[in-house]
Amino acid sequence: MKIVHLTAGAGGRICGTCLHDNALVKALRSRGGDAILVPAYVPTTTDEENVAEHKVVMGGANVWLQEHVPLFRHTPAFVDRPLDSRSLLKWLSGRTGSARAADLGPLTVSTLEGEHGRQRKEVAKLARWLASGVQPDVVHLSNVLLMGLARSIREATGAAIVCSLSGEDVFLDAIPEPHRSRIDGLLRERAADVDRFVAFNGAFAAAMGQRLAVPPERIAVIPHGVDLEAFPPEPPDLAARRRARGGRLVIGFLARGCPEKGLDQLVRALPTLASRHDVEVIAAGATIDTERDYLASCRALARDLGVAERFRWLGQIDRPAKLELFNSIDVFALPTPRPEAKGLSAIEALAAGVPVVASNHGAFPELLDGEQAGLLHEPGDPADLARALAAVLTDDDVAGRLGGHGHALARSRHSSAAMAAAHEALYREIRVVDSPTSRPR
Repeated sequence: MKIVHLTAGAGGRICGTCLHDNALVKALRSRGGDAILVPAYVPTTTDEENVAEHKVVMGGANVWLQEHVPLFRHTPAFVDRPLDSRSLLKWLSGRTGSARAADLGPLTVSTLEGEHGRQRKEVAKLARWLASGVQPDVVHLSNVLLMGLARSIREATGAAIVCSLSGEDVFLDAIPEPHRSRIDGLLRERAADVDRFVAFNGAFAAAMGQRLAVPPERIAVIPHGVDLEAFPPEPPDLAARRRARGGRLVIGFLARGCPEKGLDQLVRALPTLASRHDVEVIAAGATIDTERDYLASCRALARDLGVAERFRWLGQIDRPAKLELFNSIDVFALPTPRPEAKGLSAIEALAAGVPVVASNHGAFPELLDGEQAGLLHEPGDPADLARALAAVLTDDDVAGRLGGHGHALARSRHSSAAMAAAHEALYREIRVVDSPTSRPR
């Protein structure tokens, strides 16, 4: 069975969707599967071995030009081909950080219109390439914003279509009217072209199922999996770790530097903790141009609250630095003020044997196994965040119990092999239910 994952690149920054899809395709291959990862718009960026194909489909330069310059909707292939150059798209990907969701309403509408949109030429080109050169049995789209491709791909290839639910709500909610209502209508319409959706947890499956008007039986919940070889085989001795640094307490944070990940909430909780303990925050994550003001405000807030020397922002870090971060902290915090769809970095913290403190909504109640692998706090409440962090930081028995349970949980529920096996079962199921013999090839 040939599997093609179409994954939207993220403009030179490491994003959760790229990490997930890269890990999944790598795990499928390691199990003997015939799977490829194909970037859309711009190349993907990960902190592991990047297994994506060299080819980029729906090239970002052509997509943008066809949206804004009518002439390019009719240009021949020899004009379009240089604009799909990987070197050009890689250069372009580093310059997309100034794009705001609020400005992308018309383009989002057009791409969801698929074969009827302004990028219809790119959609047809992708469908022809898949039909003639790849011949997939299943095409897996990385998010619902790619559903405009599904109908043309199915008609050209006969492939079953799977679509991940990947936290698109943040982007969609930032688009103003009148485009938001049109987009919501298109999403519900295009959802009919998808055989099965995949969510990382039950909470986001329910939320997006309602948004897309998709019944629960069409959404499979498959937790994200990580390569456990990179993480310690046994949970660390957190008390010994703390003693080795002289008793200073360290809180870790790893996420994009943006309001929806809640870094400012952590800064606001820090003075309460620092009034009683020797504590610091080490934070890291991707930074894009539109979010630099938010990061600057977090630094300014730390100065105003008198904890600037206890707050460090490392920016985007590579994989060795990420693993070192997990190996040097006492607790991991992800205080998202709005429900989180994935929580990938929290899963990595569990795999490292580090207890997690996170907001009591979205992915986290399920992810932390009823507070057996970490503690929950009231979303948007820095005082309650400080309470939960202090409960872990000041009690070695609590920290050890939570870290140990999370470590075991990561191995039983969040391995990349388990993630791949669950997807293999899903792909087989939809190929049986929606038989390829009834489709054109």
